[in-house]
Parts: sequence; C-alpha cells; structure tokens
Amino acid sequence: MWLLFSVLAAVSFGLRGILYHWTSQQALNRNVLLCGTFAMGALVSLACALISQPEWKVSALIGVQMGLFSFGANASMFKGFAVGKASLVAILTGLPSVVVVLFAYILWGERLNLFQLFAFVVIVIGILFVRYSNDITWGNLQGAGWGVIALFLFAGNDLSSKWTTLVHASLFPTLFFMFTTGTVCFALWWWRDKKKGSPQRAAGNSWTERKTFLFGMVIGITNVVGMVLIIHGFAAGKTGLVSAVVALNVLIVLLYTRFVLKDKFSKMEQSGLAIAMMGILMMKLVAS
Repeated sequence: MWLLFSVLAAVSFGLRGILYHWTSQQALNRNVLLCGTFAMGALVSLACALISQPEWKVSALIGVQMGLFSFGANASMFKGFAVGKASLVAILTGLPSVVVVLFAYILWGERLNLFQLFAFVVIVIGILFVRYSNDITWGNLQGAGWGVIALFLFAGNDLSSKWTTLVHASLFPTLFFMFTTGTVCFALWWWRDKKKGSPQRAAGNSWTERKTFLFGMVIGITNVVGMVLIIHGFAAGKTGLVSAVVALNVLIVLLYTRFVLKDKFSKMEQSGLAIAMMGILMMKLVAS
C-alpha cells in the first residue's frame, strides 16, 4: 500500500505544483498566497480532528517542527530562484530523497535491499534528467547555497513526517500544528513586508490580497491531501523509497506544461520521464 499512497501523494503535490506554476505567472503576493495555502490546511486538519476526535498527544507537536521546516524550505527555494539560476535551484530541491535515505539509515537503521537501492537510484536519475538544464556552468552558481538549504529543509520535513508515524502521533492534530505554524510564519512575513512598504499592486491588477489569500486556500486543499497521503505512505513503507516516489510530482507538472501549455519536451526531459517511469515499475515489483 505504501506505493499507492506515495503515487497518490505525488499526484496531489503535482496538482499543487501546477497551481503554483500558474500563480507564479500572475502579479500577486506570494506570501499572501502561501499564507492562505497553509491556513486552509489548518482548517481542514482541525475539522477532520473534530470529526474523528483523536487523542491530542504531546507527540502531535512534531507538527510545529514540520511547519518550520516547510516554511524555511519554501522561503529558501524562493530566495534561491530570486538570486540565482532557477534550473540549479530546481535540481537541488529535487534531491531531498537522497538525504532522507542517508538519515533514515543513521536514525532508524532503515536499509534498502539491492533491488530497492537500484530502483531508488533509477528514480533519482530520472528526476535529475527532468530537472537538469544545460545552461548551468561554474560561472552561474548563484543561489546554490539557498538551494542546498532548501534541500535539507525539505528532507527534514520528510523525516519529521516519518517520525510522527514511529511515535504514533495523531494524524490530524499533527497536521493542524504543522499548518498553523506555517500560516503564522507566512503571515508574519506578509506583515513585515507591508510594514517595510513593499510596492503596491500595479494599476489594473485584479489580484487583491483577499483574492490571493482565497486562491491560496484552494491550493491548500491539494497540499493537505498530499500530506495525509505521504504520512500514510511513510507509515507503511521505507522512508527513502516513499520520498523518492513522491518527488516524482515534478513529472505531473511536466505533463501539464506539455499538454496544456504546449511546451515541447527536450530529449533530456523525455529520457528523464522514461527513466523515472522505469523506476516506478521497479518499485511496483519490489512492493509486489
């Protein structure tokens, strides 16, 4: 079942990526958008907790750590995109599963058998092929530091999610604390920017703060569904394998750009897509 949960989580996060991609082309405040995204996650998690009435254990506070990791990872990724080569940052933020495999072994002694390790490597290679851009040179490595920080923070979020399953933390209370923490962080950033007098909306721009926040809440539905699925995946499967499969959400975004935006695939992207699908099939054989 871990593979099914992981693939569904990848689809959910892929839909989130499509919405992020679309909104990135709009003249809106990204902090307001992400504040709305996390706020919806908090509301949905709280509603589900009230309906299912789980026990609110101290272990659910791991969600605060998850929220801080998620906020820091997104903030670092955006900073990297702002100051450096987007393709380089994209490569680095696509590699958390490598860090996750290493730390899952160190922390919990999780080992991959030879076939699992081979399938893992195949998927990572596929992701790298999809994300790689041949305009990266030693002379344009600006933003690499922020990309590395984002990589480790995304990995930290995955490891924290796995931790919640090991200590049997209640799912929805944990997610409530996670999304509430993220909401507060992005709200404070939003408030700080307003206090500093950030540029006002351009004339004719229909993206008011209210509209941006509400659209962020729509994106938040895909985000909270993805988090529920990935935690179920971590509960049933090995940490590194789940993380690697979920990272394939980039392929969903790639298919969107190909069939909706009519972008053409480069040969490297086509190769990466094929390699990643081979990795998924190998994972299916492992899980059978």
